[in-house]
Order: sequence, then structure tokens, then C-alpha cells
Amino acid sequence: LVNGFLHFLFVFCSRAIKTNQDLLPETPWIHIFYNDFWGTLLTHSGSHKSYRPLCTLSFRINHAVGGMDPWGYHLVNVLLHAAVTGLFTNFSRILFGDGYWTLIAGLLFASHPIHTEAVAGIVGRADIGACLFFLLSLMCYVKHCSTRGSSPSTWGWILGAGLCAGCSMLWKEQGVTVLAISAVYDIFVFHRLKMHQIISALYKRKNLTLFFSIGLLTSWGTALLGVRLYWMGNRPPSFSNSDNPAADSDSFLTRTLTFFYLPTKNLWLLLCPDTLSFDWSMDAVPLLKAVSDWRNLHTVAFYAGLLLLAYFSLKGSSNEREFNGKTVMNGKQNANGHSCQPEMEYKTLEVKSSFASKEENGLKKHEIQKLQLPSTENIVILSLSLLIVPFVPATNLFFYVGFVIAERVLYVPSMGFCLLVTVGVRALYVKAQKRFLKNLVFCSTAALIVFYGLKTVVRNGDWQNEEMLYRSGIKVNPAKAWGNLGNVLKSQSKISEAESAYRNALYYRSNMADMLYNLGLLLQENSRFSEALHYYKLAIGSRPTLASAYLNTGIILMNQGKTEEARRTFVKCSEIPDENLKDPHAHKSSVTSCLYNLGKLFHEQGHYEVRLQISI
Repeated sequence: LVNGFLHFLFVFCSRAIKTNQDLLPETPWIHIFYNDFWGTLLTHSGSHKSYRPLCTLSFRINHAVGGMDPWGYHLVNVLLHAAVTGLFTNFSRILFGDGYWTLIAGLLFASHPIHTEAVAGIVGRADIGACLFFLLSLMCYVKHCSTRGSSPSTWGWILGAGLCAGCSMLWKEQGVTVLAISAVYDIFVFHRLKMHQIISALYKRKNLTLFFSIGLLTSWGTALLGVRLYWMGNRPPSFSNSDNPAADSDSFLTRTLTFFYLPTKNLWLLLCPDTLSFDWSMDAVPLLKAVSDWRNLHTVAFYAGLLLLAYFSLKGSSNEREFNGKTVMNGKQNANGHSCQPEMEYKTLEVKSSFASKEENGLKKHEIQKLQLPSTENIVILSLSLLIVPFVPATNLFFYVGFVIAERVLYVPSMGFCLLVTVGVRALYVKAQKRFLKNLVFCSTAALIVFYGLKTVVRNGDWQNEEMLYRSGIKVNPAKAWGNLGNVLKSQSKISEAESAYRNALYYRSNMADMLYNLGLLLQENSRFSEALHYYKLAIGSRPTLASAYLNTGIILMNQGKTEEARRTFVKCSEIPDENLKDPHAHKSSVTSCLYNLGKLFHEQGHYEVRLQISI
């Protein structure tokens, strides 16, 4: 739980927190449920469509208690991460039992460096909160499975699972995928069905309570998605080329190869989080434009591995049952090393005799089933589902997303990764015949946890302040990193260094309107008006709807006595609609300033009636 503890310096996302009107006490709290994560009306054409009202509500509570003091925001993030880690460890106990392997799964999750952005970056709270209710929903459904057919409270548990799934989705969109994970748990882990058995059970009308529960999950998921789509105006979001370059490509081959490759890159970040970045947009991951690109080999290996793993897990022997870590096949303990729990954890436990005696004493079937632990194949199926299904919304499969890679998006899927690593290590441990090999596997796993923890500490150092964060991202995304670094250096009054940073950013990507505008603003503030005008015009050429560039251009022209040109600039600015703009609030503010300066210009020229008409 080292994430976020090192330094509590606040790296604000300005639109989500600093300039979000929904956090202010004078704004009616009900607005949270009509606006997106950034405070823009959800049905607005420029809305990001990120509907996360519960996360925004938590920010509002933070703001009400401590204003903009970063400590409170970071403390909530760390506490949420601690709660998620505890719940995940508790869920792992259902799969691995009480012992070392549950602890290992929990430590892997707690220490993984990929979580740093979600915990140390305040807006990552959306992912942590979604994961918290994700696990609560899953645990409720597990309880529903264990009490189904024996207790009236079973339907209370499934109701709780549905409500927590809805809350998870209201923290972040991917939270709704917990309903699919619950179905996987019920079918493949609790009932231990194989693919061919599902069809057979449907045909013979067996396990009707199982399929009734699955039907409820499907209906509730469909309802949640339908309401979500209706609430956002039945329109998908639109993003710029820099947000997701592959989506903007005209080549079907480029889009296909790139979108197939990106999950491979994300898995590598989970396996080896050596290079991390606060931003992976623009050209951080170059597009795959040809079949001959060597990265396609990674794609093929990735999907082949997943398919083989899924195939052998689903095909596993249906006669195999595992009790508290010892595999029993047809009533006999399997001695070929297929068991998943080491004998050291169960020295005093005789599972077969215990199970037999309880059965003889008339213990109900569902109570006996509580003693059973899933087989390796069962856990692999569930782990793959946890890894893949919550990540599906980020794959561009159903709709384009506004990023290339986002480390915070891997917060929920990392649970599946940690379970996969744990079950893999456990299988190796059991397969090992010699004590030396067993110790080697165990020590290697401990070393992996230590290395993950050390990397997390180092990565937290990058999040110590904005300057260090942006400098750490130069290697991955130089254009965005240099541009953000320029803003920080400018705020520190390091004018020459800030100018150099802006020019470095434009060297890597010359058409960034925001960067051209920021450089122009820096030059204007230092009385280099001719140069400032040049960059403002370049910014307008790159983004004709950038009202702030028109505003500053008009002001410079007016001060230079070029009144007619200034008037045309102000008028053109006032006519720019706010359709499809990411930040309509900032746009309206710039347009209002343009109208004010236009009125002032007419006043100075003695055109009072025109001035009054403009003001109205």
C-alpha cells in the first residue's frame, strides 16, 4: 500500500477539479447527475460522455471539507486503494483458501506499479471507486451462489450485487462488466461446468436456478447500458486526432493492426512496468501501417497464448474436483502434481475423510461445496475473464475511445493478471519435485513482489510534483510532456526555459493548437507582440474554433492601432459556435471577452449604438 504515501503534492486535473463548477457549494448538487466528469452537460455535442457522478460527488465532498488542500484528496484515494486491496485479498481466499497463495495475490495487487497513476493522480479515483464496488458486487453474488436454494436471503444478495454493479458503473463506465464476471464465476467456478455441459444443461432443463440468476444479470446489465446510452443523448463522444490517432486513420488496415496490437502493449505494461507515462496519446505508440511491421509478431503471440490458455482451461477434465488445495479424481487424491495447494499448508488436514464424515452426517450439498476450492482450470478461466472483460470498453471494439493507452484503465483488469500470476506460480510450485525447485519458485515470486514495490516507490517519486511527472514522460510522449512542462516552468517564472520547452514540443508535433497558443501567450506577456501574433495565427489555422487565440489576436491588433482588423477578429470570434468543443465553458468565457473588447472598440470610435447592440 505504498501508492500515494510518499508525497502529497497535488497534480490537479484542472477541468475535473479546479475549474469544475459542480464541486462548488453554490452549484446545486443535482447538476452532478446531468453533467459529465468534467462539468459539461452530458448531452452537449462536445461532452466527453464520461458519466461518473459518484466520483464527482466524492470530489465535491472533499472540496466542501478541505477546499483545494491536496491532503484530503490523496488521503481518500489511498484509503480507497487500501479497501480495494483488502476486498481483493478476501476474494482471492475464495479461490486459493487460507494460506500463502492468497497472501501472494494480495501483495501482487497492492504493490503493482501500474496502480500508481490511479492512486497518486486524483482523477484516478474513478477507477479505484469503480473497482471497490466491482468487488462488492462480485462478493455479493458469490454469497448469492452459496445460499441459493437454501436461504431466503439469497435474493437479497443478488439485489445487492445488482445495486453495487450500478454504483460501480456510476464511478466509471467499465464497472458494469462485473455482471459478466459474476456469470463466469457462477458457471465455471461455482458450478464447474464445461462448455459442452452448458448446452446440455439448457437442453435438459437442469440447473434452472443457475440460468435464472444469469438471466437476471443479463437483464440488469442491459437495463443499465440502455439507461446510460439514453442519458448521454444516444450519441457517442467525439475525439481529436491526437487523442486516438488510429481511430482517425483512413486506412482500415492501419486501424485494425493498431487496435489489435494495443492490448498486447497493455499486457506488457502489466508484465513489465518498466516504462510508464502520464500520457500515451499522440505518437507515443506509433501506428502499425503494414503487415510487415515486426510488432505484429507480438500481436500474434499474445492472442495465440490467450486462446490456448482459454482452450485448455475450458477443456479441463470435468471429473476433477479439488478440495482445499488437494485434487481428487473419482474419489482418489491425484498424486501427479496437478493439485494447486502445497502440502505444507495443510499438514493436519485430511480433506477426504473430513468431507466423507460431513457427508455422512447429512451436511447439505451447498455446505459441502463451501469446502471445495476451484481447480487450476476454473481459476484460470475466471482470471482471464477479469483480465479481458473489464478491458473490452477500452479496446475500440464497440466505440472509439479518447486515448491510446491509459494506465489507470488497467486498475480493474490487473486483478485478473495478479490471479493469473498467482495460479501459475502455484502450479509451478506443486509441479516441482525437489525442495530446491520449490524454494526457487517461492523466492522468485517474493522477488517479483519486492521489485514491483520498489518500482512503485520510484514511480511515486515521478508523481512528487508536476515538473517531475512531465519530465518522466518525455521519453514516451515528448510532445505532450514538453508542452505541459512549459506550462509548469512558466508558472515558476522561468520564461526562457518555458519558451524552450514549448518549442521542443512543437518540434515533435508542429500542429498542436494549444501549444502554439501557449507559446504566443508567453511571447505576448513579454511584449514580443509580432512573434505572438504569428503563433496565434498558426494556432487558429490548426484549430479554427480556438476562441482564446482570436481574443488575444484582437487585443494585440487593437493596441497596435489596427482597429479594422481587430474588429473583424472579434466579430469572427463571437460567431464561433460551441458545438463539439471539449470545454464549452472556457469557450463562452473567451467569446464574452471578445464581445466586451468589441464593444470597447466601438466606444472608442464613437459608435455608441452599435456598442449597445453588441452588449445586448
